[in-house]
Amino acid sequence: MKLQKILSRFLKLHPKEIDLSLDRILNLCEKLGNPQDKIKAISIVGTNGKNSTIQACYSILKEANIKCNVYTSPHIQKINERFVFNNQELKDNELAVLFEEVEKVNNNQPITFFEILTACYFYKAAQYPNNINLVESGLFFRFDATNILKKNLASIVTSISKDHLDWLPKNEQTIDKIVFEKTSSLLNSNIIVAKQNSKNTIDSIKKNIAKNRSNKIFFNEDFSFTKGENGFFYYEDKYGGLKLPEPNVLGLYQLENISTAIATLRELDLDVKRDNIKTGIKKINNIARLQEITSGNLKSLVKDNLFLISGDHNEDGARVLNEYLQSLDCDKHIIVGMMANKDHESYISFLKNISSITTVDIPNQPNAICGKKLKDKFKSLPNVNYAESIEEAIKSIKLNQGDLLLITGSLYLCSEVLNLN
Repeated sequence: MKLQKILSRFLKLHPKEIDLSLDRILNLCEKLGNPQDKIKAISIVGTNGKNSTIQACYSILKEANIKCNVYTSPHIQKINERFVFNNQELKDNELAVLFEEVEKVNNNQPITFFEILTACYFYKAAQYPNNINLVESGLFFRFDATNILKKNLASIVTSISKDHLDWLPKNEQTIDKIVFEKTSSLLNSNIIVAKQNSKNTIDSIKKNIAKNRSNKIFFNEDFSFTKGENGFFYYEDKYGGLKLPEPNVLGLYQLENISTAIATLRELDLDVKRDNIKTGIKKINNIARLQEITSGNLKSLVKDNLFLISGDHNEDGARVLNEYLQSLDCDKHIIVGMMANKDHESYISFLKNISSITTVDIPNQPNAICGKKLKDKFKSLPNVNYAESIEEAIKSIKLNQGDLLLITGSLYLCSEVLNLN
């Protein structure tokens, strides 16, 4: 209860949820002693795959007995997920103490919710100067609160695609503009660029970082992977090849994220051994990213059928999700709920050969699109229905033995599923 009261106060410090500027976070961090200057960080920027790449790095580093601090957003079930120090999530009472310390220093000055949370993270992270910090950027990055580091170990650029277009002027809602916002202010250190979904995107990234003096590493030029048979895949870079077991996460795109994580850690020479990589990729904790639900209240409604949740919410996320779905020989049923500011028609157009689509409202999210309106947007597709709740949606779908049920469209919807389950 105390933690929720503090968070409620944080939400009232600024009239806007997002206000792209670095002034407020810089001012607060200066009062806190500039903790961001005292940490060793790997910055992760991009549109899709940021969290998956972080979780792969984190799992491998833990196997190498390297202590980490991890900052991610948004959280799925509880805000503690965003604050990992010394390989442990902060407990409620620890988080409350941290928040109150920073709140006192801020002295009720205007600052957005994400900015003050970021300041809290940096303040705590500075207490562990030898730890590796895995820092996920928020919106766009150039004016994102995480972009106040003066130096870092590396910047990872994950897949970049169109998303959050409502924050850009109409005439600038292009992939080139998004690439500029995400990559033009990267620090001079190491830049590791993951697989991108088009040549235009990779060319745009190269153009934007051309004058950056960093050591630059690109997927397919400096590192790559191939999917093998019998439960293995093969990774290769200038340090040699690795025959690795398939990870404990689903989807070919996860091999792309894992390979990017491996490339980063090998380039940084952190004394990560091959066995650390082999073991680490089997222990990745990647909530709501093609996560299988194997037990619980909602799983009991699905019975023996495969039950997945995945918070994909933009066209590139839908594209890689579809690649995984097409690899399965079964009927696929989808329950979908989305935020209002997404390109709903574009998202659903990437999902092919779907047996049924059921739209739902996302509870407790005023910025979500109404499930009935979402159904209307999908009316050109066959077998589209609406249900008033997640439970009713599951009950309304006729699942035959061997069918797949997937709930997708938003991390917020996945959060509700996990809470209900």
